[in-house]
Amino acid sequence: MAVALPVAGALLLSACSSQTGKGDDALQIVANPVAATAVQSPAPAAPPAGTVLPAGNVTAMAADPADGVLAVAVGQPPAVLLYQLGDPGAAPVRVSVPGVVEQLSFGGGRLLAPSAGHVTSISVTGQKSDLAVPGQPAGAIADGGKTLVAVRDRKSVDVYQDGKFVKSITGGLYSADAVVRSGNQTVVLDRLRTAVFLVDVDGGTIGQGLRAGEGATNAVADSYGRVLVTDTRAGALLAFSTDPFLLRQMYPVPGGVYGIAYDAPRHLAWVTLTARNEVVGFDVRGGEPVEKYRFPAVRQPNSVTVDGQTGTVYVGSATGEGIQVIQP
Repeated sequence: MAVALPVAGALLLSACSSQTGKGDDALQIVANPVAATAVQSPAPAAPPAGTVLPAGNVTAMAADPADGVLAVAVGQPPAVLLYQLGDPGAAPVRVSVPGVVEQLSFGGGRLLAPSAGHVTSISVTGQKSDLAVPGQPAGAIADGGKTLVAVRDRKSVDVYQDGKFVKSITGGLYSADAVVRSGNQTVVLDRLRTAVFLVDVDGGTIGQGLRAGEGATNAVADSYGRVLVTDTRAGALLAFSTDPFLLRQMYPVPGGVYGIAYDAPRHLAWVTLTARNEVVGFDVRGGEPVEKYRFPAVRQPNSVTVDGQTGTVYVGSATGEGIQVIQP
């Protein structure tokens, strides 16, 4: 039986930003780190559960129950598709974007889609505006009146206010791949360094860093002041508390764990297993995750999101085999 390891005190490594590039850097695993990516999926062993809607190769997903919108980013050519959660089979609104979108997030009634030197802000009806962000913006979130952007190649979290650049926060990062807001704390995920760092947005500094397994890929906040991270290389679901900043759980999840979404009303973390073409739902209220659901998924299920109002789960195929709709 799989169990979560007690890691609140042991197995933790932290590093100040001043350690970057030094041989004694406790967060650096190898001399020339390579970011983890999704495990390649085999041919499906079972038909996907639920229903499947046709779509191109899905690169990111997000749901906004308040406005009843499902956002799906696709490539070839890059675009964001806006579906109605109440009628996902209806034709979506298509919004073109400058480049491939890896992450989508809703906030303040708008959708943020970072790609190719821009963060595109999209209304729920499809109107858009582009914010120019130098470099490779990988993730973006709304934080009150601010927009926080993780810029991968510049190793920074950029802060914008009302569409105007405020500052660039750097230090100790090898790459900035996602930014997550948990309670009153901001955390940035560094895939290359496979670590998570606190970010002092007001002070403009990168704070304490913690190792996030052997190959962290994606992150999401839960309802308990934690950040949940998928460790694709080691096959684990990690849970970090943010106050204090500690690794609390490291739960084995074999099968190429990659995509992650959180259903707050039901306390469920949904993760995709690309090596098995599966999607699994874990109850994360207790001392360790408890598996509640497991479904066969579309091939290469790199993306997942959930409608917190109904509990409906949406899984996207990165090989163009559609958008899977599951009602657990």
